[in-house]
Amino acid sequence: MAAIERIVYQPYVRGRRGAVAPGTAVACRNVQEAERRAERAMNGNGKVIGVHIVRVIADEEAGDYSEPDFLATIGIVPAMPD
Repeated sequence: MAAIERIVYQPYVRGRRGAVAPGTAVACRNVQEAERRAERAMNGNGKVIGVHIVRVIADEEAGDYSEPDFLATIGIVPAMPD
């Protein structure tokens, strides 16, 4: 199986003691779908406080995944290591 591009919408919510916690990640068909999800979530009920939109190249059959390519960061998200 060939490697394929995966676009992931990763929301963040307030966890215990106000910490930023990951919500449920969702695989999207394309970047535009992920952007629409992010816009709706950020303008919604206030549970989602931030979003990452990430691209990963995956060969799921071989279990190989590239490093994430962060395409967009919206709102409050955890600090990423350098």
